[in-house]
Amino acid sequence: MDSKEMVKVICKAIDDKKGEDIEILDIAGISVVSDYFVVASASNQNQLNAMKDAIEEEMYKAGKINARQVEGNRSSTWILIDYEDVIVHLFTREDRLFYNLERIWKDGKQVSIEEL
Repeated sequence: MDSKEMVKVICKAIDDKKGEDIEILDIAGISVVSDYFVVASASNQNQLNAMKDAIEEEMYKAGKINARQVEGNRSSTWILIDYEDVIVHLFTREDRLFYNLERIWKDGKQVSIEEL
């Protein structure tokens, strides 16, 4: 599965759990870390965990067995899921505003799901 297909699966899983403000940042040209960041918000920790679980389940079904690394736990307000070519950042609304990854990675190109 290539990175664009992974982004599509991840975004659909987030959307299915009513994730908010889903943004895709193409960072391939500015970073060796990954090709894409997917950033999304949740209104509370329960939704945040539901989004994480949905992503892991859908990626497993799509043939990507496990993430390389997952940071955060059931009480976290920021969860990072590292699928190597795609890194997912799930935040509560407040933490997303505080950390503002989109500003930090502003040299990345914001893309829509339709552009993939």
